[in-house]
Formats: sequence, C-alpha cells, structure tokens
Amino acid sequence: MNDDATDRSGGQQTSPGLLRDRFSSEPHAVMERINASIDFDRRLYAHDIAASRAHCNMLIAQEIIPEDDGHKILKGLDQIEDEIARGEFAFTPALEDIHMHVEARLTEIVGEAGGRLHTARSRNDQVATDFRLWVRDAVDDTRDVLKALQEVLLMRAEEHAATVMPGFTHLQSAQPVTLGHHLMAYFEMFERDRSRLSDCRKRLNLSPLGAGALAGTSIPIDRNATADALGFDGPSRNSMDAVADRDFAVEFLASLSLCAVHLSRLAEEIVIWSTSQFGFITLPDTLATGSSMMPQKKNPDAAELVRGKVGRIVGAVNALLILMKGLPMTYSKDMQEDKEPTFDAVDSISLCIAAVTAMIAEMTVNTEPMEEAAGQGYATATDLADWLVKELALPFRQAHQVTAQIVRIAESGNLALEDVPLGDMQKIEPRITSAVLDVLSVRQSIESRTSLGGTSPARVREAISEARQRLAES
Repeated sequence: MNDDATDRSGGQQTSPGLLRDRFSSEPHAVMERINASIDFDRRLYAHDIAASRAHCNMLIAQEIIPEDDGHKILKGLDQIEDEIARGEFAFTPALEDIHMHVEARLTEIVGEAGGRLHTARSRNDQVATDFRLWVRDAVDDTRDVLKALQEVLLMRAEEHAATVMPGFTHLQSAQPVTLGHHLMAYFEMFERDRSRLSDCRKRLNLSPLGAGALAGTSIPIDRNATADALGFDGPSRNSMDAVADRDFAVEFLASLSLCAVHLSRLAEEIVIWSTSQFGFITLPDTLATGSSMMPQKKNPDAAELVRGKVGRIVGAVNALLILMKGLPMTYSKDMQEDKEPTFDAVDSISLCIAAVTAMIAEMTVNTEPMEEAAGQGYATATDLADWLVKELALPFRQAHQVTAQIVRIAESGNLALEDVPLGDMQKIEPRITSAVLDVLSVRQSIESRTSLGGTSPARVREAISEARQRLAES
C-alpha cells in the first residue's frame, strides 16, 4: 500500500499495471497474493473517499487542476461511495488496495479527469491519512460505548448503594462493602480508559495528507485546507514522520489493552459471583450457555469469552510494536500489516464492552447471600481495632494485636466476632466495654466508612452524583 510517485500532469489511466511501468513482466501469482491488502483495507473506503474529496477540493481551490475536472472527480467519488455502500462494487486482488480500487473505478466513470486526483499525493500519505481517520472514528466509537457501560454501572450502583457484600483482598473476606461501592470502582477504571482515549485522540489528530511519498511536493498545495476539511487540528509538521508514524495506532491499541484488562477483571468477578458457591448474582438465560453432557449447567460463557479476548487485544499492540521496531525511515511495505491487528482489536473490544454492559444491566443481584457472606471471615475485625484506637487510645499496632487475639477466641469457639462474650474480650483488654458491640455488626461497619471515597451508602450516593456530572460533561 505504497506509491513513490506524485504527478502534476494527471490524465493517466489507472490499471493493474499502472505501478509496473518500469518492469518487463507481470507479477508472480505469489507476489500478487502477498502484496494485496484489499481483503481487509476495504474497511477504509469511506475514509479514503473523504480524504480524496478534501484533496480534490484543495486542488481546485489552488487552481492545480481544472475546475470542471475537479467537479467530475467529486461526482465520481460520490458514485463510488454509493456503489460500495450498496455492495455493488467489484473488488479484485489485482488492484492491491482500496486506494487503487477507488482510482481505477473513478477513471472508468469520469475518464481522463480521474487521473488528476492523484496529483501531489502518494499512496504513502494517502494511507497514513485514511488510517488516522479510521482510528479517530474508532476512538470516538469506543469512548461512546464505554460511556454507555458507565451509565449502566451508575444505574446499578445507585440501585445497590446500600446492598452489603464482602470486600476481598487475596480473594479472602476482608471488610464489608456495598455492591454500589464495588461497581463504582469499575466506573473509575473505565473513566481512566476514556481519558486515555481522549489523550490519544489529541496526538493523532494531525493530517499527513500532502506529505507525499516522504519529502513533500513542489506543487503549491494547501495542507492547512485539507487538514481543516477532514477535521484535523492541523497538518503534520514533518513529511517523513507523517508517512512513517504509526504511534497513533500503537497508543490506541495500548489504551484498548488496558481497557480490556479492566473488562476482564469485571468479567472474572461475574464468573465468580455467579457460581453456586457464591450465588451473589444470577445471569439471565439469554447471556449463558448450557453443557453438552451436564443438563443442570448454566455457564457464564459471555464473561469467560471477554476474559479470553483480552489476549487478542494485548497481542495486537505487541504485534504493532514488533512490526515497527526495525523499520528505517520512512515507509516500508511491512506497515501494510498494521491494519489487521488494529481492526481485530477494535472488533474484539467493542464486542467485549457490549457483552459486559448487557451482563451488568441484566444480572439479578441476590442480596441475601451477599449480606450473609459479608459477615463471614471476621470481616468487622478492623472495626474492632479502630474502636480500640478511638475509644481506648491504643496505638494501632497494639489494637491490631488485641483484635487478633479476640479473633482467635472466636475461631476456637466457632463464634461470630460479635458473639464473643464480653468477659472473654476483657481478659485480653480490660477496658473494653459493651459499647464495642455497636461496631461489630456488618451494617454498622459499612455505615461508619464515611471517609472520602469510602463505602458508606451516603458516600456511595455522593460518588454516583459526582460521577454523573463528570460523565455529562465529557
């Protein structure tokens, strides 16, 4: 997908042999197969045509091509776009890529005038522009579907702002939290993902169009005009970098990779919560599958496939980094391999976000098992230690030791922490009073976590309100 020629004269017919003028024989069948990219880069057709329109309008405005020819070209581009959209366009590997297909068909439609469109541009700056436009759209689309997921998280978090569940460290019961607080943690993860995508978009939004093959052009083009027409912030500053750069795709895939990891972590929680051992949630039948052997099974395959697709997305950014690591300036045909992993990663992340959004929206929360589990594992032990610090002025390390001894008493008697006799507690710390019992219940524990960012229902509702405002403004 490269071309080292720019042509001011125009008027040359485009054909499969156009780029082989200096060769004495037709390409080997294997060369044709390995060289063709049309099977995947046809996805760039709308962006290629948009860039061609901007380029043509600039050529007309600069009086580089006749106005009549320019209008014919623009009309022909409209027809080509319509043909492709309606599935009536004939693709062939002989024309290699989407750029040559558009140019060849344009010349068929408008005749000699079609050859003027390639004046002052190369396929190198053409594909760099098309790919940036495609990635920019993909950034915007990904931010939109992430926002929809965040809105669902906010809805379910508000619904369960006071629903008690165990909080875990090391997947061991640690402290009681609320489901609303837990879901809001993922809201924040996805908010960072959207922020990274926004940053990525800022850096990619410079136009390579007009950089030519690598050195610019002697033809008096207006790069600011084409950049503005395509919604770029301006033209790229160095013609060599413009055609050599794929940082924007690498950065985009890196952002998607981290987002995919966040999706996978949430999917893993859905898998765990839906097991019969946990029973925290029930997925609808529409988002689960059965077993070919065991009729009782209801498998969370959608969540498991989200986990699995992370490998493809992380693999895509690795593929692009490895692709670029040994390339000298400026364009090498290796760079044709940049699109397939990018396209696949975007398809995969879009499907993962849709699946997670559906699961969060439609899962049934089983509040009783959640609350029962929240009290297991002596989850309010930290509340006891905090009480000792606040009420008895014990240093925290000493309070930690006292609490650990009381937990051992509870374990030996198979008792809940709040059921340990007061007298047994006082044998370890005589100043403990019956007031300690007020902090050992799960409900009291979560109500007491009122620090900023804490799990108390009041704080969770504040966080949801603030998050809604942020989301509305972004």
